[in-house]
This record gives sequence, C-alpha cells and structure tokens, in this order.
Amino acid sequence: MKYVIAVIQPQRLDAVREALASVGIKGLTVSDVQGYGRQKGHTEVYRGHEYQVNFVRKVKLEVGCDSGQVEQVVEAIARAAKSGSEGKIGDGKIFVLDLGDAVRIRTGERGQEAL
Repeated sequence: MKYVIAVIQPQRLDAVREALASVGIKGLTVSDVQGYGRQKGHTEVYRGHEYQVNFVRKVKLEVGCDSGQVEQVVEAIARAAKSGSEGKIGDGKIFVLDLGDAVRIRTGERGQEAL
C-alpha cells in the first residue's frame, strides 16, 4: 500500500477530486495549509500599503491506495493540478510514501480492505 500526499493550488481541488474518482479512489482527506517553495510568497496591497505575504495558501490531499494503483493516482493528480499545458511555479508537489497498515475503525478491517 502507498500513501500519496499532494500539495496543490486551492482552485484545482475540484478537478483533482474528479480525476481521482475517475481512477477509482473512493476517499481522500483534504486540509487547508500554508507554505512556500520557489514562489517565496508574494506581495499584496491593502489600503494603499504593500505587505509581504511569506506563506501561500495551498490545499493538502492525502490518499491511501494499493501499490498497483499509485502510478494512476499520481498521474491523475499531476494532470488535474497542472496550470495549462506547460504548468507554472506553484502548481504543487506530490509525495509517495510506503503505508505499513490501515485499519477501518468501524469494522476492524485491515490493509487493502480498509482503504
């Protein structure tokens, strides 16, 4: 089993959710997060004053999937989260980790059955 974490732009969330549903992902966890990478924040003007915003708003998705599904999941996220055909700085990142076990609390199912 694999644990896929993706940090994407908030406006791409619906497209990514639909792409994941199309490859058979039945559930995911979404969190609002802030951070920075190559963007290093941005400046905003409020009431005539310029402010430096060091953290950029993003959305973090977490998905548990079967090892055989991981390439489809990563490709679906990457395709749906990319801005335009070339992409842009700030489109996000995808991390893939090994998932040792999963337990469905209600039934006690473990492993792949719990996903």
